[in-house]
Amino acid sequence: MIQAIHTKVKGRARYKIEELHNSAELKNYLERSLGNYPEIKLVNANPLTSKILVYFPQEKSYKDIGTLIEKVLLTYKEKTKLIAANKSEKKSKVSKPTITNPQQQKGEDWYLLPVNKVVHQLHTSPTDGLSSASASANLQKYGSNVLSHTETRSDLSIIIEQFKSLPVALLGVAAGVSIFTGGVIDAAVILGVVILNAAIGYTTESQSEKIIHSLKNREPASTWVIRDSNLQEIPTENVVLGDILALKPGTYVSADSRLIAADNLSVDESALTGESLPVTKTDDLLIGEDIPLGDRVNMAYKGTFVTGGQGLAVVVATGQSTEMGNIQQLVGEATAMETPLAKQLDQVGSQLVLISMGICGLVFGLGVWRGYGLVQMLKSSISLAVAAVPEGLPTVATTTLALGIRDMRRNRVLVRSLSAVEALGSVQTICLDKTGTLTENKMSVVEIQSNTHNIKVADGEFITGEQKINPYHNDELLKLIHVSVLCNESQVSREGNGKYEVIGSATENALIYMAISSGVDIIDLKQKYPLVQTNLRSENRNLMSTIHQTHDEKKFVAVKGSPAEVVELCQTWVKHGEIVELTPADKRAIAIENDRMAGKALRVLGVAYNHINEFQSNNNHELDLIWLGLVGMADPIRKGAKQLISDFHQAGIATVMITGDQSPTAYAIAKELELSQEQQLEILDSSNLNNLTPAALTALSDKVDVFARISPSNKLQIVQALQAAGKVVAMTGDGINDAPALKAAQVGVAMGKGGTDVAREVADIVLEDDRLETMIVAVSRGRTIYNNIRKSVHFLLATNLSEIMVMTTATAAGIGEPLNAIQLLWLNLVTDIFPGLSLAMEAPEPEVLSQPPRNPDEPIIKKSDFGRIVFESAGLSVSTLLAYAYALRRYGFSPQASTIAFFTLTSSQLLHTISCRSEHHSLFSKEKLPRNSYLNAAIVGSFAIQILAIALPPLRNLLKITPINFVDTAVIIGSALWPLLLSESTKNIQPNINGVPPLLMPDNNL
Repeated sequence: MIQAIHTKVKGRARYKIEELHNSAELKNYLERSLGNYPEIKLVNANPLTSKILVYFPQEKSYKDIGTLIEKVLLTYKEKTKLIAANKSEKKSKVSKPTITNPQQQKGEDWYLLPVNKVVHQLHTSPTDGLSSASASANLQKYGSNVLSHTETRSDLSIIIEQFKSLPVALLGVAAGVSIFTGGVIDAAVILGVVILNAAIGYTTESQSEKIIHSLKNREPASTWVIRDSNLQEIPTENVVLGDILALKPGTYVSADSRLIAADNLSVDESALTGESLPVTKTDDLLIGEDIPLGDRVNMAYKGTFVTGGQGLAVVVATGQSTEMGNIQQLVGEATAMETPLAKQLDQVGSQLVLISMGICGLVFGLGVWRGYGLVQMLKSSISLAVAAVPEGLPTVATTTLALGIRDMRRNRVLVRSLSAVEALGSVQTICLDKTGTLTENKMSVVEIQSNTHNIKVADGEFITGEQKINPYHNDELLKLIHVSVLCNESQVSREGNGKYEVIGSATENALIYMAISSGVDIIDLKQKYPLVQTNLRSENRNLMSTIHQTHDEKKFVAVKGSPAEVVELCQTWVKHGEIVELTPADKRAIAIENDRMAGKALRVLGVAYNHINEFQSNNNHELDLIWLGLVGMADPIRKGAKQLISDFHQAGIATVMITGDQSPTAYAIAKELELSQEQQLEILDSSNLNNLTPAALTALSDKVDVFARISPSNKLQIVQALQAAGKVVAMTGDGINDAPALKAAQVGVAMGKGGTDVAREVADIVLEDDRLETMIVAVSRGRTIYNNIRKSVHFLLATNLSEIMVMTTATAAGIGEPLNAIQLLWLNLVTDIFPGLSLAMEAPEPEVLSQPPRNPDEPIIKKSDFGRIVFESAGLSVSTLLAYAYALRRYGFSPQASTIAFFTLTSSQLLHTISCRSEHHSLFSKEKLPRNSYLNAAIVGSFAIQILAIALPPLRNLLKITPINFVDTAVIIGSALWPLLLSESTKNIQPNINGVPPLLMPDNNL
């Protein structure tokens, strides 16, 4: 059902279509189909509101347009029914044959060939296109125009990845040995820990995968081509070599093609090349060799977007043979590097395997030498091997990283894998894509040079010097704004809430938004000066003019375009409210200002106007113009990007900008961002980069601040060169051209809102709302997680080593076994997991973002740490053995003696958690650490579980322990406190680092 809801303005109407609600497919069909009718100027459908806005000639009735929409909608419904019927038929029939081995498409430098030769080689015609028979033959020969889907992680692969660590593998082996030796309960507990670890990791990572896939966009399903001498709409997958594409504003290019006709055609190639501004296209032959992708102005590539004008192009490559297909192949070839933490945890696991084997052999040999039975010593040595492996290690690491993912999600940062959170903390170099990442990928007016003022434009304000200007108090500025609105093809409408909807090219939209921010009523202005005639740019004329009717029956001429051409048409200018002569000296001054603004990488337009008494069709109305000034536009830097660069530098992270823009533009943006910490910016152009050997690029990579005019393969080379130089690299991006580098970097960061599907599919982290400044929060979180995991590993190794020392010493001394196998396993479960997790949830250190990144080659436990770990373990072991010696003297070889040793070692290990909170701060320091409620809860809870073990008969019987009296309790408490006091009194106490700017303090919510 179609309902006309806004019809008051002639030539514009808005309709409501119930079927349009939440149907992106119908939106695309309506816009494509209606756009091909000559009576439709512009159409924009919105599936969220179920409304469609249509512009048409004023002499047409909105009722006629409504009838036309009904006709198109009816056709769509019939097609939908036909497709549904065909699908049901196909269930019982043999499906359409697929091309299993399509022939390779010929890779020509089509941009270096004249149009007639291209057309001849592809056996097609610019006017008639391919015949249906030829198109069918090409489809069979070369295959469908589709890209292979990026492989995504399946649920099974995510589950398998949770078991791919040596600590987990070792626990599995220990469980198997326990079953083999009759320890079924031991094995069940160990396997429970392994399964819990895998469940936490799978749940967290699969949730992130689902959210990231929900951001996926659908590719347009159909394309307009000329075939059999007719313009027709065909499925995009059926586009073949030789097809003639009809290119119109608002459509995507469906295949790589050579232009054969271009009328003011402009194409947004930012997703493919990184070039922020739409590229003006031509059908001219290009001269030269190895012309960069961004400079091939007579080509249109698959996946790019037509922003203005129209054209015809002959398809020269489809599917995987397109430039987008080549990039996808690069993505497949790029190898994701393992993160530092994954390497280090595997290294710790390897060391534990060797230690376990050594312990088994040592204890078994000592026991046999002492005369113990073979079976008894085999069980004891296996129990010690299990004790050597911290069951809490994989769980602590996995859970800590999972909590990091949860906290990042609160900041709308989606993390695909657990390791990516930690890897951010070790990043040494971050490669920043410019377009759409550092900048907003849309044009905005940033500077105006009127005849009396230099005006900066920012956040909707006009500022000269320190003073804000109200355009309505400055006639020259207001006139310039009015002319910029009138000489403009953007379509502007106003919604019911008063907000403007602007549809047009990036440049012209920027001028409209400038006027809106100044308070100009766009629709009222256009109605006050109705458009009579438009004279567009042409090949030899880089300006545009429009003629408008005024209230006094005169004509008003509005002109904008190349400043050099516009100023030559001017004889006067407005200065201090008066029209005065524009002298040659004045024109030279304007030319200097134009060069100054262009040197800042601005796109500069000259603006002028005139009044004429009668309509003149020979274009001489563009003579004797009145000069108004220069308007400078740029792709504005994202809000907060400059501060983010400063924060990265403060954190010791090098920043590198990679862009497809020209060197001057890239240099100007980098200068504004203060990208380099040195005074001199180092910039390298792709023309120089392509001549470097891999070794030379590796040597240069960490000395260059800006890489300009870069192709997708160049981006991959740069990331790999930095990695070869020993750097941990993060890469940010949003386009198809960024995907190979995103995958190769240790941390790939993609934009969720404005990014492409390909970029999101390969990235480790997706910024859901495109706020790049959340990256510094992620870096802080990554560093804190690593430091806390390091504390946990230190604690686990120290406590588990104490168990080994106690058992080995007792066996060697011949004083029996202080702990049995089930007590060792219970000890590990009670004192490892929850206390270890509580250490992993310590608050961030204040100086976390004012220190350089850690060396990725540095092990998680350094050599200097081992001495400290052995010292702490020795303290725990000595206190336990002394308590055991007391119990042996009083009770002999009995369950009471084992109970006292068991409770002493358990209590001292739990209290040791307090000592592991900091390497430098002790209980005796003046500066106290922030309160950790999780740690308090873990210690109290673990002690409660230990008390239950002796209070409940079933647990008491399982652990083979007995009740204890008051004196025994005092011995246990004294023996447990002594190691804590010893450890705290021998710490290397250092003063806290002061003076950290509040801005760098990590978010406490993280």
